[in-house]
Amino acid sequence: MPVLIDVEQSDHHLFTKTPPAMRALRRPPGGWIDVGLINNMPDAALMSTERQVLELLGPASGNLPVRLRFYAMPSVARSDWGRDYVRRHYRSVDEMLDGRLDSIIVTGTEPKAARLTDEPYWRSFVEIADWAAENTCSAIYSCLAVHAIVHHADGIGRRPLRDKCFGLFAQTRTAEHELMHGLPRVFRTPHARWNEVSRHDLADCGYSVLSESTEAGVDCFVKQRKRSLFVHFQGHPEYDTHSLLGEYRRDMGRFLRGENDVCPTIPTGYFDSEAEELAAAFRRRALSDRRPELFAAFPANRLARDIRNLWRPSAGRIYRNWLSCLAERRVPTRHAAIAAAPSASARRTRNGIGATRMAPRWP
Repeated sequence: MPVLIDVEQSDHHLFTKTPPAMRALRRPPGGWIDVGLINNMPDAALMSTERQVLELLGPASGNLPVRLRFYAMPSVARSDWGRDYVRRHYRSVDEMLDGRLDSIIVTGTEPKAARLTDEPYWRSFVEIADWAAENTCSAIYSCLAVHAIVHHADGIGRRPLRDKCFGLFAQTRTAEHELMHGLPRVFRTPHARWNEVSRHDLADCGYSVLSESTEAGVDCFVKQRKRSLFVHFQGHPEYDTHSLLGEYRRDMGRFLRGENDVCPTIPTGYFDSEAEELAAAFRRRALSDRRPELFAAFPANRLARDIRNLWRPSAGRIYRNWLSCLAERRVPTRHAAIAAAPSASARRTRNGIGATRMAPRWP
């Protein structure tokens, strides 16, 4: 069954790539499995993150009726374009906080402050986390959002890495859990981060580590919080085939323009041997002849040519298991009632987001 994209504006970019039925499905007898994507990614990654999440949820949903809604925190910095895009296609988190969802997926974002608690969105993030523990069946956090939630909930501090953890790493399944059902003992996951939380700190605070890597450390871990299972990924199972390449290209551009003094390392385990040699040659050239003009010679097309997406099968399996858990944990009648009666706050302008949109009255 296709995932229903619940936005009011019919010109959303996902509708050009997906069946028209995604906008006109009848509400199933038990209601939808409602998933809220709280998309904190920078403007350049807003649309691609929506697509990546949809491309995971779609195949993973099977026969389960899933409805995807987009939410935004107004305190995340945006350009004029980003603010307009969010105004047109996203709901305010205040609307979400007035009700309940089966689940949320919370993305990370690029840090602006030295301490997470100094980020402009921190208060809103904390409010969402506390709400999710009471009002969802499960919540997924990825990358920086993981470090934020464990700091807020258990006081676990992230640890800076000497070098960026960047590439495609083999993860070993370390526990039997419903999310790990059907996965091989070893599978791969992309990582892209400058910090980590340690297994020791997590274990001391009652987390169950489900997968980890010798090179990249802990990846997936879980903890029950009140009525919600919180699922954490230090990596990026949602990344598409060329996401790591795009991030590497971005970081190289920043280095050549003098915006960052660290020349990015080549993503580990991601390129074939020929492409890795080409990337290494360009990196040596960047180090010896650092200037903005060199960026035009970055060999993106050649590097992209033979990349194989080795992580999508395992990522899809995890998300399939997660949706199956949601189907078992949710209360269909309650969600059907909520869908039929949006809260009064959905009719108001909230927190500078602009006029929040009423959920469409699905037939």
